Amino acid sequence: MNSLRFFLNMMIAPLPIMQSILSQLPSEARQWTEGLSWQQRRYVLSLCHLLLSAPSEVQAEFLDEYTADGIVAKLVQDQKTKEKVEHYLQIFQIPRVLNEKQLRIYIRQFYIHSAHDLRCEPQIFLESVLQLVVDPQEKKNVFTYTLGFELLLMMFRMSWLQHERLYLMQINQEWFLQTYIKPIQYTHKINHIITPKDERLFFAKRNFFVQKPEVSDKKAWELVMATFKTETVTNLGFSVIRHHNAFIFDSDYIFSEEEEIETPLMSAVSLRESRSL
Repeated sequence: MNSLRFFLNMMIAPLPIMQSILSQLPSEARQWTEGLSWQQRRYVLSLCHLLLSAPSEVQAEFLDEYTADGIVAKLVQDQKTKEKVEHYLQIFQIPRVLNEKQLRIYIRQFYIHSAHDLRCEPQIFLESVLQLVVDPQEKKNVFTYTLGFELLLMMFRMSWLQHERLYLMQINQEWFLQTYIKPIQYTHKINHIITPKDERLFFAKRNFFVQKPEVSDKKAWELVMATFKTETVTNLGFSVIRHHNAFIFDSDYIFSEEEEIETPLMSAVSLRESRSL
């Protein structure tokens, strides 16, 4: 939003002020702007005004249509990052193919998710989109966002027993629990996907603990967006690519169909219950 106001002010500013503002632009953008006729400048001003007055969701829709094709073309050229993300998707046994169609979907998702974050941080959305368009480094965010989002989708479909197995494998267990597992389980509860019964009673029947969440693909995507900010999703994907121990994963153990056994977390609950007697 601030970037549009920057451009709007630049187009109507007195000459010395305009030159000062133009000096902050890349040379190609400056030359293009200076070369616009008055009629063309009116068109740019009209576009800025329309975007500034539009709701954030409309801005996201417009920017998706206006920029996604060019961004997809650039992303496809970044084979190194693309192959890294595909490598980790295979490690986590996530059957997602990053073709042009899927990348287009994730660019749109990135825009819409950022727009949802506007409720808390209205200045971030347009800034991030403009950086995505002009900065090659920022385009990598789409890949890291894609990886992080796919990991969160996978966790949303896990049972709480599988959550426990996963977080107990991590180096920083408490941080992983509070950052990812607790928010997901809270979303499970408030959306009645999993309804705990006698949650605090260790000896009660705990079918909910091994219950597999039943949620459609569309609903799962919506819940991830509602539960986590864009930054959290992107940071998860980024950390996995940068640090091999950021997300420790053993599918055979996590998704084992063994009967529910006493795990360290359940043992702790049992101990607290016994102390209260």
